[in-house]
Amino acid sequence: MINFNIPPYVGKELDYVKQAIESHKICGDGAFTKKCNEWLESRFDAEKVMLTTSGSTALDMAFELCELKQGDEVILPSYTFSSTANAAVLCGARLVFVDIRPDTMNIDEKKIEAAITDRTKVICCVHYAGVACEMDTIMDIATRHGLKVIEDAAQAVTSKYKGRYLGTIGDFGCYSFHETKNFSMGEGGALVINNREYNEKAEILREKGTNRAKFFRGQVDKYTWVDFGDSYLPSELNAAYLWAQLESADKIEKDRMETWNYYNEQLQDLAASGKVELPFLPEYCEHNAHMYYMKCRDLQERTALIDYCKKRGVMLVFHYIPLHSAPAGYKFGRFAGEDIYTTRESERLVRLPLYYGLTNTDRKKVVDTIKGFFDK
Repeated sequence: MINFNIPPYVGKELDYVKQAIESHKICGDGAFTKKCNEWLESRFDAEKVMLTTSGSTALDMAFELCELKQGDEVILPSYTFSSTANAAVLCGARLVFVDIRPDTMNIDEKKIEAAITDRTKVICCVHYAGVACEMDTIMDIATRHGLKVIEDAAQAVTSKYKGRYLGTIGDFGCYSFHETKNFSMGEGGALVINNREYNEKAEILREKGTNRAKFFRGQVDKYTWVDFGDSYLPSELNAAYLWAQLESADKIEKDRMETWNYYNEQLQDLAASGKVELPFLPEYCEHNAHMYYMKCRDLQERTALIDYCKKRGVMLVFHYIPLHSAPAGYKFGRFAGEDIYTTRESERLVRLPLYYGLTNTDRKKVVDTIKGFFDK
């Protein structure tokens, strides 16, 4: 069976975890956490990056730092994971879902402005499959209306928009290092802060509401509870695992890109004959090979394809059920405008196996099996 995903492992992870154990420092913000933060800040030219327990809690922190109040509104796509919405709901905000572009599966930047009301406070854009949203337009809208922008870049670590790393363009960026992502720490994520005015508040929020970070830097002689906070620090064991992957980031990305390019080349004949649609990459985007998907004719064909491939040892999977059509979507939000593409395109999309270490033999089997379905 060719799995849809196998978590990345480069070989040094156990050594680094052992080092963390032997240092007698396995809670948050030890040496490996600092290495990861510094690597991310340096690589992405980011103002400040802090590892978190997940991509979800990075989003929680970002929305909390936006100081949302009960009844405020957040604009976001419906085609995303529940974490994007939960983080806003946690702050008491109402969700305003906007339709997606059918080419990138990202929020349609041309439909955002019509969804703005006097209660709107935040635009949250999701960079689906590591492909950038149209950030110049989104940032222009946010500036003109006095709104914050949160980039849900969970799938977009190392991707770029016009040469800038995703997660570093809006007010806040959120990464995920879940086992399904390009670089993994099992469960984990990171918050990117792009305005230094939020640095200290973010440290307090992340450290259970205390000024502990300032204490350890010697800036205060004791630490105390100064504001609301929670525990968003990942274990040093998780950070040690991630550090091995960040050290090999270029190697991992090259391997994934080879798989992505192989699929894209080998499936061109199916696309040319109109049997499937392949991913679209805007000129402004440099993607990270996080995901390879294609689109079938409709839901029925996609279901049949997944079943056909599974019986032949290849795991294909669909993705999100649009949030606005889910029970919690009705409870916490509304859809602005018309759902032209969100539901239709989500029912057609299917994802192919893509992970570090996928062999040439496995890549070929995936493609041959898919072609076998459409040739039958």
